[in-house]
Amino acid sequence: MTGPRLLMFHELARYYDLFLEEKDYRSEADRLVTLARQLGPPHARRWLDVGCGTGRHLEFLRRRYTVVGLDASPSMLRIAHRRLPGVRLVRADMRRFHLRESFDVITCLFGAIGHIGSPREIRAVLRNFAHHLRPGGLVIVEPWIEPAEFRAGMLHRMSQQAPDTIVVRLTYSTRKGRHSVLTSHYLVAERGQGIVHRVETDGSGLLLSRAELSSIMEESGLHPRFVARGLRPGHGLLIGVRKPSGA
Repeated sequence: MTGPRLLMFHELARYYDLFLEEKDYRSEADRLVTLARQLGPPHARRWLDVGCGTGRHLEFLRRRYTVVGLDASPSMLRIAHRRLPGVRLVRADMRRFHLRESFDVITCLFGAIGHIGSPREIRAVLRNFAHHLRPGGLVIVEPWIEPAEFRAGMLHRMSQQAPDTIVVRLTYSTRKGRHSVLTSHYLVAERGQGIVHRVETDGSGLLLSRAELSSIMEESGLHPRFVARGLRPGHGLLIGVRKPSGA
């Protein structure tokens, strides 16, 4: 993940996988592999996951590819290191990383690209992705929320329970200009430790339309296309294929 220092990715990172315990990473990884085989270069071998978090997608992708993970959060990467021994994991900003190697597939999932601030910065991200792709290589982006689909005033709850831990997040959404504003209250209860309550307001989510993001992809040297069947119901994927040099 790249962007503001959000509680979930730093102070509360050790609870991240518990919050998302019901997320089916195996089937999502299978869907990504299917898209890579259908739309990417033949015989693809190298895969970069940007905003890899705790490494759950890489856990499955590594069975078929040589993988690298990149994230800005040291807390998330510490968990990923324990999960993925022997996998290269890099702490870096998605706008400015330079790995001195190229990849057949680059993924950026869970709306991470929408949390870096502005269209100019998204352009920098996508140009950087294109720079790290081999000709014909594939970028798979899971966008943030479509502007027309965002609803201010919505409530959302996430809660999970483990034998000695209960975690809850309650979120209320508002809007400021082109950005979503999510105010979240976190409750973490652990046996013998009591209850911790934390509050944060995240105004970093840029409400950029699919058409705008596709245009930025095109400008960045990537042929864009939208795939309606994404990883989660109601969330499609934007695919970019690196253009040949000079195109």
